[in-house]
Amino acid sequence: MSATKKIANSAASTRAGAENDVQPDLDAMLEGLLKSTPKLAQPGAVSDGQRCGLVAIVGKPNVGKSTLLNALVGQKISITSRKAQTTRHRSTGMHTRGATQLVFVDTPGFQTLHGNALNKSLNKAVQGAVADVDLILFVVEAGSFTPADARVLALLRKNIPTLLIANKLDNIHRRGDIAPWLQTMQGKHAFAEFVPMSAKSAKDVIRLLDICEKFLPEQAWWYAQDELTDRSEKFLASELVREKLFRLTGDELPYTSTVVIDKFEEEPPQRKGQKRLLRVAATIVVERDTHKAMVIGDKGERIKRIGMETRVELEKLADAKVFIELWVKVRSGWADDEARVRSFGYE
Repeated sequence: MSATKKIANSAASTRAGAENDVQPDLDAMLEGLLKSTPKLAQPGAVSDGQRCGLVAIVGKPNVGKSTLLNALVGQKISITSRKAQTTRHRSTGMHTRGATQLVFVDTPGFQTLHGNALNKSLNKAVQGAVADVDLILFVVEAGSFTPADARVLALLRKNIPTLLIANKLDNIHRRGDIAPWLQTMQGKHAFAEFVPMSAKSAKDVIRLLDICEKFLPEQAWWYAQDELTDRSEKFLASELVREKLFRLTGDELPYTSTVVIDKFEEEPPQRKGQKRLLRVAATIVVERDTHKAMVIGDKGERIKRIGMETRVELEKLADAKVFIELWVKVRSGWADDEARVRSFGYE
């Protein structure tokens, strides 16, 4: 069964109280900013015909791009963790509503701290993603604009409509306080819209979908209506292992650790009413023996937990019974070796 099929529906999370509509004074500020911002591209009029287009989600590491993608799709297809550089591959997710199909592309955070082969690959993925899209979502933390944000913004083509996504608005105690910051952002780029929001707010996510829809061209859908991602279940399995690895090791384990799927086999149900079985064998690749011991943990407890949490989530996402084996191998200096970086599945 392909992972591009609808694997499970998960309702977007809702929050009471803190997720109220944006304050009237902020609405007025946004309206004024948009009226005074030169538009390089205007959305077309909505028609009865199908709309479809590519929307790139870009930003520096750890601004919530993957969380936003999962919220927009309505299903977890991109892994998240507090560790920088969690996302390493382009993840594509689809959301079909009415006559419109939105194809979102989540990108790795643009890297500036290290110039190794791995980071060069990640930056290449970012630059490729923004080269030929219909709309760009430039994600920053609400109220913040750092030199790292500026370097990402400099990559964006000025002829492609770009929305400023002021994410993590729930961290701002008084939403009206963000208005002066939005005024300063107006001079940094000809943004088509300003969208203060929280990816955790279902209401904010729906509002963003409504805005994105206006910018997509009239053309036939690229995917079936029930498809949510073009990534395979094998890819999702490797990403889930890596997510649990990062979450359970925190800052102890260097970001260069990765996961390689050695075996991914599917067995059909043995009897009516049973679920199919996925057999997965994966290798966690680290750079030092001390990192290997860290991943395995005392008496193997940590790697057992990584496997257990991966199995539980993959069973939910794939609607299947999962058997998973995990191994740890040391490959010193792999992140600086272009050939090995490619062999591990990076572009």
